[in-house]
Amino acid sequence: MTPTTTTLYVATTGGHLAQLRAFADRIPAGGPQLWVTHENEQSRSLLADRAVEFVPYVGVGDVAGVLRCVPHAHRLWRKHRIGCAVSTGSGIALGYLPYLAARGVACHYIESAARTCGPSRTGRVLRWTPGVAMYSQYDRWARPPWRYNGNWFDGYEAASERRVLGRRLLVVVTVGTAEEFPFRRLFTTLVPLLAPGGPVATALGRPVTVLWQTGGTPVTDLPIHARPFLPETELRAALRAADIVVCHAGTGSMRAALDAGHLPVVAPRLASAGEAGDDHQRELAAELARRGLAMVAEADAITPEDLLGTLGVAVRRTPVLPSFDLVR
Repeated sequence: MTPTTTTLYVATTGGHLAQLRAFADRIPAGGPQLWVTHENEQSRSLLADRAVEFVPYVGVGDVAGVLRCVPHAHRLWRKHRIGCAVSTGSGIALGYLPYLAARGVACHYIESAARTCGPSRTGRVLRWTPGVAMYSQYDRWARPPWRYNGNWFDGYEAASERRVLGRRLLVVVTVGTAEEFPFRRLFTTLVPLLAPGGPVATALGRPVTVLWQTGGTPVTDLPIHARPFLPETELRAALRAADIVVCHAGTGSMRAALDAGHLPVVAPRLASAGEAGDDHQRELAAELARRGLAMVAEADAITPEDLLGTLGVAVRRTPVLPSFDLVR
């Protein structure tokens, strides 16, 4: 790749995009960048300082959506002299990397940190695509053609630190941006726990204020003020101000909680309940618990003790991480 060619970054919104944004800062690269993703509050705020083209959403198993991306990949290749393409998935990667690799572009696929035991469906397809270099974020399954260059959750550590509370307890509940998978179990469990006069307010002798980021979950019948989607800057500010954070076991939500210094209460989505396409969130939650970075509980079994137990722990971040070197 020469300095005059463009590096293309491609990812769906949510944790995939958040991971790619972080890895982009660790990838040594010259020349201009161009981003391709879907448009929502997260992507607009996260990429506000980047050149970006928004494309229609590509859902799970959306073959037609993948095929619609290919003509766009061709136009970008011709217009911007794409010399390198990097993606963290998910299905949108299939619309760009195979075509660009066939055109001689150096293509790289970084499997999501959510895949702790093996590759996703997208990864299993791309590993057979000539010209696409493959990267795992877990050394334990990084066998050829997969390479290990580090993990998105590297550089965090938990330590005992009692949080000083204000007059109100501030709680953030966030479930990411996936529109096709509701997570109602989590909200029906938390509403009575965090209600005025509920067990958490009673235990601390303080009123509770909650920011409910609900994604695609229908909650109009619940007594809450729902915010389906928030700009990235607003959500991160709310997380920094919060006393307690509850989230699904999505990579983006958990990383945002850790960045804000919290040990989050993490509830994995279950495929059997129609909350996810598979049970990778259960695997990722277990990995974060193993690192001491999450309080894991089933969505319908969260207790006041789980919530209050996170008040005595803070998470700190290592200021410098090694570069993420791409295969040349």
